[in-house]
Amino acid sequence: MDFGAIDFAIRCSVLRRRAAHGKAHQANMDFSFRRTYRGPLKAIVLDWAGTTIDYGSCAPAIVFAQVFARRGVTISMDAARAPMGTDKKTHLEKIVQEPNVREQWQKIFGRAPNADDVEAMYQEFVPLQLSVLAEYADLIPGTLDAVKAFRARGLKIGTTTGYAREIVQVVQVEAAKRGYTPDAIVCATDVPQGRPAPFMCWQNMIQLGVYPPEAVVKVDDTLTGIEEGLNAGMWTIGLAKTGNEIGLNATEIAQLPPDELNARLQRAYARMAQCGAHFVVDGIWDVPMVLDEIDARLRRGEKP
Repeated sequence: MDFGAIDFAIRCSVLRRRAAHGKAHQANMDFSFRRTYRGPLKAIVLDWAGTTIDYGSCAPAIVFAQVFARRGVTISMDAARAPMGTDKKTHLEKIVQEPNVREQWQKIFGRAPNADDVEAMYQEFVPLQLSVLAEYADLIPGTLDAVKAFRARGLKIGTTTGYAREIVQVVQVEAAKRGYTPDAIVCATDVPQGRPAPFMCWQNMIQLGVYPPEAVVKVDDTLTGIEEGLNAGMWTIGLAKTGNEIGLNATEIAQLPPDELNARLQRAYARMAQCGAHFVVDGIWDVPMVLDEIDARLRRGEKP
């Protein structure tokens, strides 16, 4: 008797029964299951202007207006701020697409603005921005206390920005003078595409050595920055009061009538919530208390 052949036949029969059982089980399955992260937060990725420095995110908007004014084109602060958060060349490209801007340009130059015009304006923007950075580099109140709270939780601190590397190097030095030194700095020019693409956030994860994305929080004062965090798969917190949505510095905020300030804040909160922010708060000083809620949601197995 060929026991080897019998053993082979038995094993084949077992495999056929298992396969049949698996098909029947699969046919009756109503639920699927996925891997879930239930650990703590590991890192936080912060924007710069309007989030940690430059209350109101004034420096970029003012310089954009100056660049266009040099060509006889007047742009409103709303137009200057609308694309905020994108890399600065893309920002200029978006401004020149505004109907009012194109109309002015046509009257002055007899044609629509083109890519060469955008490049020329960008080359002017960089030195102009560098010349005013120190003036707008003060930390937003509550930044150092928030950073201390992040460190106490064991979080690594990364940053993203629409600034080019040569600009953010100046910002980095000024921030360090004031006591703020993050662990990682990623610029739009460091990655294939800036906001709202997720690449700067992911590059922060690489530099910080953290994963998965749901263990990271992105904090930003722009809608584009919120989209960046969402696209990266991170928890995202919008800052309504200190940044681009209201666009006023601390002194100007304090001078607003209470009703007007409340109306502007409500609009900012609504826009950020509609953009998909998981949480919206006034400023960075409110972020630490939100992290407890995110940690609790992670322990329950929730994802951003």
